[in-house]
Amino acid sequence: MDYQHQRLAAGAHDRIAVRRRDDAWLEERWADPDTRVLVVSGTRVRPRDGRIPWVTAQEAPDGVRVLLGENDGRAWFALVTGPEAAQEAKDEWFPLRGVLPHLAGDGLAQAPLVFHALGLAEWLWATRYCPRCGEPLAPRAAGHELACPHGHVQFPRSDPAVIMVVTSGEPGSADERCLLGRQASWPEGRYSTLAGFCEPGETLEDAVRREVLEETGVVVGDVEYFGNQPWPLPASLMLGFIGRAVSEVINVDNDEIDDARWFTRADMKAGAEVGELVLPGGVSISRSLVEHWYGGPLPGQW
Repeated sequence: MDYQHQRLAAGAHDRIAVRRRDDAWLEERWADPDTRVLVVSGTRVRPRDGRIPWVTAQEAPDGVRVLLGENDGRAWFALVTGPEAAQEAKDEWFPLRGVLPHLAGDGLAQAPLVFHALGLAEWLWATRYCPRCGEPLAPRAAGHELACPHGHVQFPRSDPAVIMVVTSGEPGSADERCLLGRQASWPEGRYSTLAGFCEPGETLEDAVRREVLEETGVVVGDVEYFGNQPWPLPASLMLGFIGRAVSEVINVDNDEIDDARWFTRADMKAGAEVGELVLPGGVSISRSLVEHWYGGPLPGQW
């Protein structure tokens, strides 16, 4: 099966980290008319005509230059400015979650570049003072490091988050079921796989078991790795798993999860076809997990 979450990272650019401190090379590539730049206002970009707009370096405003890398024989940068432009035209500038629909179809080829750009923009926005001495931080290494006057250096972080489809019953049988949950703030009928962050000193498999137990009361035994997806919203790496339940009684926490249900494949198909069950979007690893268990594409999405 062709999973769109895998296509988000397909054809990833060469990040050429060895060039991040090469000022002469960076200036040469910035002056190259073939170089392309994504302008980011704070943490938002401005899609145009349903596409992500890349401009030449000569068309870019002033700001922090972030080297993304090389792809298709040219250099790619992000140019991170202050949030003023996005604040003045809020309906035109979108954070990464609002940009995802513009990455569908032909836009998937640029997804790794956009994820890289907005992930670093989020980090630059949130990390302004040194956590050790409180002094202001300044970017260096083409936007991939922040340093204070005392020489303390900060690097971008990605938080590991687990996301899982939990199954029960004889695998492949008509009675096999999978567990989906929903938050109270979601529109009626919207359900998704469970997810949560890995805690210090915890394996990924134990994070799956803990999160499912905390949110739904269901006990998980065997856990199998499925795949991963960059998810800089604002700084996560989503690690997908398939868990086998050893209990089926649901007791939701009424905090993160408002409702959780077991769905057979027939339940899922019928609900999705009439719109009573609305599943995650096609570019998410959540959708891939569900359709992997189901065995094929399903109608409808967020």
